[in-house]
Amino acid sequence: MNNKMMWQPSADRVADARMTDFLQHVNSKFGLALSDYHELHSWSVAQSADFWRYLWDYLEVIGEPGSMTVKDPEQMPGASWFPQAQLNFAENLLRYKDSRDALVFRGEDGSRQAISYNELHRQVAAVAHQLRQQGVGKGDRVAAMMPNCIETIVAMLATTSLGAIWSSCSPDFGVQGVLDRFGQIEPKVFLSVDGYFYNGKCLDISSKTEAIRAQLTSVEVFVLVKFADVEQASQQDNLWWHDWVDRSAPTAPLQFTPTAFNDPLYIMFSSGTTGVPKCIVHGAGGTLLQHLKEQALHTNLSSDDVFFYFTTCGWMMWNWLVSGLAQGATLVLFDGSPFAPAPEILWDIAEQEKISVFGTSAKYLSALEKAECKPGQSHDLSALRTILTTGSVLAPESFDYVYRDIKADLCLSSISGGTDIVSCFALGCPTLPVYRGELQCRGLGLDVQVFNDKGQPVQGEKGELVCRNSFPCMPIGFWNDDDGQRYFNAYFARFDNIWAHGDYAELTEHDGVIIYGRSDAVLNPGGVRIGTAEIYRQVEKVDAVLESIAVGQQWQDDERVVLFVRLRDGVTLDAELEQEIRRTIRANATPRHVPAVIAQVQDIPRTISGKIVELAVRQVIHGEEVKNTDALANPEALIEFANRSELNA
Repeated sequence: MNNKMMWQPSADRVADARMTDFLQHVNSKFGLALSDYHELHSWSVAQSADFWRYLWDYLEVIGEPGSMTVKDPEQMPGASWFPQAQLNFAENLLRYKDSRDALVFRGEDGSRQAISYNELHRQVAAVAHQLRQQGVGKGDRVAAMMPNCIETIVAMLATTSLGAIWSSCSPDFGVQGVLDRFGQIEPKVFLSVDGYFYNGKCLDISSKTEAIRAQLTSVEVFVLVKFADVEQASQQDNLWWHDWVDRSAPTAPLQFTPTAFNDPLYIMFSSGTTGVPKCIVHGAGGTLLQHLKEQALHTNLSSDDVFFYFTTCGWMMWNWLVSGLAQGATLVLFDGSPFAPAPEILWDIAEQEKISVFGTSAKYLSALEKAECKPGQSHDLSALRTILTTGSVLAPESFDYVYRDIKADLCLSSISGGTDIVSCFALGCPTLPVYRGELQCRGLGLDVQVFNDKGQPVQGEKGELVCRNSFPCMPIGFWNDDDGQRYFNAYFARFDNIWAHGDYAELTEHDGVIIYGRSDAVLNPGGVRIGTAEIYRQVEKVDAVLESIAVGQQWQDDERVVLFVRLRDGVTLDAELEQEIRRTIRANATPRHVPAVIAQVQDIPRTISGKIVELAVRQVIHGEEVKNTDALANPEALIEFANRSELNA
């Protein structure tokens, strides 16, 4: 595939990039003559131990690395990175202590709150003092059902400063969804809010919070943050955050408990749409080193930047965003609907806060284009230099939209990885061009390849995205998986000693990456594998269609493609529109991609982090039970997919 070049960095931009500086330092340190990113990546894979050890020094990790970089590097799972190292995650994020804004919170209701790095230190010290008083230490879990606000970040930093383990979700989770997650990890401390704002509404969650509180029997301390100022909650006898923080000794110094590199830092959760969520445990050192690499080098983030990512605390991008503190950037936090009160709300904030690195989801950009929003014309985006996007595949047409209607001179970095590694396998690079429909590069230190069905690496062909070498941010394992079998089955069972990520992908001639969707959602009509994203990108060209979901239906000893579409208000699927959809797909893809059945639905089910759930829809159309609907933001949407008459003909 030969995709069009959309943007190329100027010579000055390349020269000023941290990636260029790092390459030059590597050449000097190791006596090399690497000339570009691709050569640097090849070296970082071939000399993996040298790369990661030198990265520690270059990025000035606070801590002691120890004399051994990696033990058993060829074992997956089983490799142990920096087995003698000592560090503290929070200490590395709190290396700055000055009057610059560290965090700026912007609410859907128009509210604004900002705290400096100095004040952030003070609040973290106060909360850490309270947690220590409650007996929280290494290995204890602190769980939070919180919005993306300042208090959440303070609590995470306080928790990890003690060497304890942090886990969070957003307040829109249902009671069972929260219990399915936190019930497994048995937190000692639980934080929540009285309510939150979404789509112009104030949602009181006090009754939900009390139900969770009653059933999470491991919790010894329950802290409530007055976020929405819900009257009912304020009358209850609760331990309130502001009292908790204010009563701390103001002179209590912020102390950092040293942890091992592979001590647990975060517990994150799989989507849980096919059963109880897997509890994925991430280590302190691996998470830190990987995030520093991705933000300092691949994103070129610095203390001059204002960094925003549209995310909730139930999505790994929140954890990724917070690591931006280590670069001294100002983080902009937003909680609410990105379309309330109008589609321009995030761009109003971008203009007002002078955001330079703007992160969001592919779905958001697609919806923004459908809403005919043109931020480049309506807003001053002179500060903006990078857009990051993930969550699902960014369609080539969305590349067109960004460069046409947002800004022509910026680095559009589509990034892809996941909760599994709390980071990326493929992402951006400030020294490389952007090609339409492609992720710019594979991450430094990661031997990312695409395997065909025979387990052979291929380029220019579709196949399974894998990583052939061990790396520091591999999970420690799964919680309560004592023999490691569930962890092994999740990533290593398919190919021997190879991480199989579960994405259907392609390496391009530019050494970029194209993601076609999840492997377990790949369609297989007539034995031909089709990534769902290949269909979605064509359907999105049809103006009447807001979004779609494609699944395979077992049919006459084969599989046929079924496409469900959500249309604009007032539009009904008729024969003419069906023909337009089929014609668009056939003209731009292949006849194999054309769905056998097209049906209209009012809503499409998605996880709370916003990802559509092809597997759940596939289960419903085959009359199978979806075991864990609490993992969905809108489980009621599944009802529309059951017993459809169109699927019987």
